[in-house]
Amino acid sequence: MAKLRHIALQVPDLEKAAGFYERVFGLERVREAESPIGNAVMLSDGVMNLTLLHFPDGRGGQVNGPDWAGLHHMGFIVDDLDETGRRIEDAGGTFFMQLPDHYPGVDAETKYKDNHGIVFDISDHDWTQAGQQGG
Repeated sequence: MAKLRHIALQVPDLEKAAGFYERVFGLERVREAESPIGNAVMLSDGVMNLTLLHFPDGRGGQVNGPDWAGLHHMGFIVDDLDETGRRIEDAGGTFFMQLPDHYPGVDAETKYKDNHGIVFDISDHDWTQAGQQGG
C-alpha cells in the first residue's frame, strides 16, 4: 500500500510561510534547497514532509504566477515504481516528468498527473523528515 508522506505548497515568500508553520504547528525545518528548478524549505512533523516552494523569475514548476499560494503537488511512497506507474496509467493517469537527482537538496521523484490533471509524485524513498540526515 502506498503512503502519503509529502505535500508541497507554492508560496510567494518562503521565510514568511516557513515561520508560520514552525510557530503555529511546531514543524521542524529539515532542509533548504536552491536550484535551477526553484527554491524550497522542507518542514516536517516527523512523519509528513511539508515542502514550501518558490519559483523566482517564473522558472521551474510555477503555478498561477509568483504571488499565488496553494497546493502544488503531493507525494506517495510506493513499494514498486514500475508497477505503480503501470497502475496509474491503467487508471487514466499520465507520466508528467522525472525530477533530476543531481540538484543539491532536491529529492528525485517521478511525477504523474491523475485523471483530473492533478500532479503527484511517487517515490521509493521517504522525503526528508525530522531527525533524518538524507532524503
